[in-house]
Amino acid sequence: MDDSAERTKVEWREWGDAAFEEAREEDKPVLLSLSARWCSWCHEMDETTYALPTLAANVNDSFIPVRADIDRQPRVRERYNMGGFPTTVFLTPEGEHLTGATFLDANTMRQVVGQVRDLWKHKGREASQVPRTVRDQNPPAGEVTDEIERLLVGQVEDRFDPTNGGWGDDAKFPLPRTVEFALKRDRKRALATLSPITANLYDDYEGGFFRYAGTREWNDVHREKMLDVNAALLRAYANAYLYTGEERYRDPAAKTVEYLTTTLWEGDAFGGSQRPGDGYYEGDVSDRESREAPAVDFTAFADRNALAADALLTYTAYTDDEHARRYAERTLDFLASYVEDGAVVHYRDGDEEGERGLLADQATVIRAFVTAAQVLGDEEGYLDIARSVADHAIDTLQTDDGAFIDGPEEGPGLLDRSLRPVDDNAAIADALVDLAMLTGEEAYEDAARDAIGAFAGAADRIGVQVAGYATAASRLCRPPLRVVVATEPGSNLHRAALRLADHEKVVVLAPDGEYERGTARLVDGETVSDAATSPAELSELAASFF
Repeated sequence: MDDSAERTKVEWREWGDAAFEEAREEDKPVLLSLSARWCSWCHEMDETTYALPTLAANVNDSFIPVRADIDRQPRVRERYNMGGFPTTVFLTPEGEHLTGATFLDANTMRQVVGQVRDLWKHKGREASQVPRTVRDQNPPAGEVTDEIERLLVGQVEDRFDPTNGGWGDDAKFPLPRTVEFALKRDRKRALATLSPITANLYDDYEGGFFRYAGTREWNDVHREKMLDVNAALLRAYANAYLYTGEERYRDPAAKTVEYLTTTLWEGDAFGGSQRPGDGYYEGDVSDRESREAPAVDFTAFADRNALAADALLTYTAYTDDEHARRYAERTLDFLASYVEDGAVVHYRDGDEEGERGLLADQATVIRAFVTAAQVLGDEEGYLDIARSVADHAIDTLQTDDGAFIDGPEEGPGLLDRSLRPVDDNAAIADALVDLAMLTGEEAYEDAARDAIGAFAGAADRIGVQVAGYATAASRLCRPPLRVVVATEPGSNLHRAALRLADHEKVVVLAPDGEYERGTARLVDGETVSDAATSPAELSELAASFF
């Protein structure tokens, strides 16, 4: 539990079976507070609401108060989030919803506490409900066809904000995976989105990107810096540089590498986030020199570090940046220590350890190691790690209908209810496509197709925010271009293969004897190109494919 929670007057329990058992024994509702170390409004609520002695006394007397960190407990976050953080949700002792909200000031909290107390007294468990996101977990299946990609291309066009850039009518999130989807299919809109991201979310003084803007015009910037956001944007900017060769995309990527490897690096891996600071980013940037930098949460989360490794490798592939390469390799070593029998641990902090085998962790770790095999070669056994993580996910998380659930169906409250997150299903399917092409094992492609097909009947309802779903679908319908290189990793021909202008391609380092050494070929479905023996020849071959 973080320091701000400990400084309140509320007698917080940790999320777990013990808290819900106490609630059942005392027949009291649970007050669940979802918070994050980087969340300024969470700390504000602790300081202005939960710190009041009389209000805290009412909470302690009428409820079993439980605090859960949304980064450390992502399955709790997904089942109880009321639309933002902090989330304040009142539950039955069995973990079902009574009511909830986000931020509550002291006066509103007093009213809500009284209302919930009366509700529990007069209706008890009859007032409970299970959220629809948990209750309705049977997505309509369908065939994986080109129609999925076409629908999302239409969304990219229809939902685009031509005046301000980006997608959406209210708050603007950077949506780096949507940018990457558009880079190949609607590059003008992709680049028109990176421009306001650079102008409004990029910290050109210290590097890195802020989380999002609160208005359609990219104002009201929320200045926390998240490892996952920065990693995903680093990759998106690197891919924009791949297509354009323009320094305006490389420069923010380079400075984000610097930010990650200095501010967020804790010695073995990357910390999860940096707080927004109290006025730190206001005024002239030179004023920062005299201020204390916002605190960093150095908890090393598997999924976020895997995203960082993948992004650093992508940047390395296009730039030969040795600094990024070294940190990618160190992060891969760290991630390998988080894998045991194919199950990835979410985080470790001293003696504290997170859950194992969560879908987001499995998906991102597969992606990191298949990217490593393409960029660095497989002498370190990267594909073996990817296989073990993929096999564990398929064995333990993939359901009979093809969809992957977000983690083991166990735990207090609603944790024993399954969730099938479409974004994480898209992420693991996309990584499995690469793994299948790198290993020749069709079972991984079959698992990917089943995962995408599990949602295909609702493809017309999948929003632009999850464009990665259409990326995976398109790569299943039309296998991505393979560049088969029969050289050592790092050769001029290998580096040229990595830089061919298609960020969805797969670069395969062929084993000895498969092709003549010193050659590269393009494989598009059943079509195999002539051999290229130099970067120039490979570029000429590629011109006929793109």
